[in-house]
Amino acid sequence: MNRDRDAGRIGGNPGPPRPAPRPAPRPDAHQTAPIRRPGPVPQAPGVPRGWHVAETQPIPVVPPEPGIDQAAQQAAEQTQVIRPVSPGKPSLLRASGSMAIATLTSRITGFLWKLMLAGAIGFAVENDSFNVANTMPNMLFELLIGGVLTSVVVPVLVRAKKADADGGERFVQTLMTLATVVLALGTLVAMLCTPILTWALVTESDASNRDLVSAFAYLLLPQIFFYGISALVGAILQAKQIFSPPAWAPVVNNLVVIATIGVYVLLPGRLSLDPVSMTDAHLLVLGVGVTLGVFCQAAVQVPALRKTGFRFRWRWGWDPRLSEFGGLALWMLGYVAVSQVGLWALTRVATGAAGGALSTYNYAWMLLQLPYGVIGFSIMTAILPRMSAAAADGDNAKVIGDLSLGNRLSTVTLLPISAVMTVLGVPLAVALFTTVKPDLLEQANTLGLSLAVSAFGVLPYALTMMQMRTFNAFNDARTPTLIMVVMTVAKVLMAFALPSVLAPENVVFGLCFVNSFTFVVGWLVGEAWLRHRLGPLGSRRFLVTLAKTLTASVLGGLVAWASTLGVDALIPGPAGAGTGWLQLFVGMLVGFAAIFGLMSLLRVTELQPAIGRLTGLLRRR
Repeated sequence: MNRDRDAGRIGGNPGPPRPAPRPAPRPDAHQTAPIRRPGPVPQAPGVPRGWHVAETQPIPVVPPEPGIDQAAQQAAEQTQVIRPVSPGKPSLLRASGSMAIATLTSRITGFLWKLMLAGAIGFAVENDSFNVANTMPNMLFELLIGGVLTSVVVPVLVRAKKADADGGERFVQTLMTLATVVLALGTLVAMLCTPILTWALVTESDASNRDLVSAFAYLLLPQIFFYGISALVGAILQAKQIFSPPAWAPVVNNLVVIATIGVYVLLPGRLSLDPVSMTDAHLLVLGVGVTLGVFCQAAVQVPALRKTGFRFRWRWGWDPRLSEFGGLALWMLGYVAVSQVGLWALTRVATGAAGGALSTYNYAWMLLQLPYGVIGFSIMTAILPRMSAAAADGDNAKVIGDLSLGNRLSTVTLLPISAVMTVLGVPLAVALFTTVKPDLLEQANTLGLSLAVSAFGVLPYALTMMQMRTFNAFNDARTPTLIMVVMTVAKVLMAFALPSVLAPENVVFGLCFVNSFTFVVGWLVGEAWLRHRLGPLGSRRFLVTLAKTLTASVLGGLVAWASTLGVDALIPGPAGAGTGWLQLFVGMLVGFAAIFGLMSLLRVTELQPAIGRLTGLLRRR
């Protein structure tokens, strides 16, 4: 999960609204002034020749779900947008391509270690206990200081760098001193309160083990400190226009955890559940190794910071500039706090259901995050600079046009994937997990069905995030928080109702459905709020695209499902990794061919621009 090591993050909280910079008519407390130079622009370190770094804008942050690469998402979403200086139409692809590659690599390696973990300890109480404990540092980091670090600090650092004679070094030293103390004290208090945290998150049942959760938590909660240092150093580097170390640091984290699980597998015996012992080698290797990964994520960025000439020294005091973002930070913290309530509700319900429910939910949510993290986020990052510029100029018509374009591009790329994931959820899970461990067939089938009932949420998730960023473009952190309140209320009510209407072994399907349906609620509420603020949104064109793409996706999905039946007829016998991979390959090939062929016949005009944008991204690397 690592915050992601891959938001957001349990509970399906929208990965912070984080991104795109916006040119401002004047510098103020919430944004930096755009860089405007009449002649040749001096080349900044880390920026391709002929490009400059645009100004940044703070935005609210939402923690990633457990199991998702948190830090990768942070790095990707708070990165400043790079724009060409040369005349002509800017290449939006170049603004998002590099971060998409980093995010994709991080999420793949993050999912790989989670896959290895399932093979090493299974889906039952051991995995659930680890997931709950590994959720704690992410939740507390966000509530303690994470949101402020990821959404507020970069703009402050940019302003300090421009305004201070020393390039902002004294201010950065003050900030690092304050953050280090807050993180150290917060980590210590969290560890002292471990039994209380465990009681709050875990429902006592035959499917849970509070002692094991607490034991893991004592080893994993130090991540709070290292996540904070990683986020702060990454923000400083980005303010200095150095992007690669923060973007790729989560990959180092994931590789350390992969090595840790390799060591775990070599240990003789099994993790002890009764009694739980803090001296158990299995517990120590897994807990210490995963925390070591977060330490490395922070440490790997330090050499790059030192190369800039920065040297840390303790500097006490309070800089007035840290107060300038108070209002925005308070709304952002409210957003984070509300989202954690939804996470808490899902965790409580999952730990009270059948063993492995929480782990299954986590894996399903991680898989659903992949299409958005690579495709949806790339499209959004490419669209948002234009939208932000239009908002700064008061051009609401242009904002509405850009919002519509982003929604339509997301629809034609993500809805087909939702359809294919719905019909191929079981083959996908069987292929992945039985390859690691054949004994996981039953759990893989449960995971596949969980994917099938929740895959419809991929597009609403992307649309909700696009709406959140639209409000951010107007420097509005309040409305996204209020939308999150509505979503969380719906999530909590539906989640706690599940055990009364579903058998314990089926609660996980309800949790996955509820998580996805919450984004449908967010999308509808956000649409109403945007209409109230901007007037008519020109939804007719979007609805036409949605209707055509939905028709093609449903029909193509049925074709993909029929192809899996054909594979079953050709290869009779029990399912396994070989059958799963063959069904997955054939189903994807036939399904996507049918869907995109039907979209062409239905004249979905956004299809070609969307494919061109994505293939251009791939050609860059």
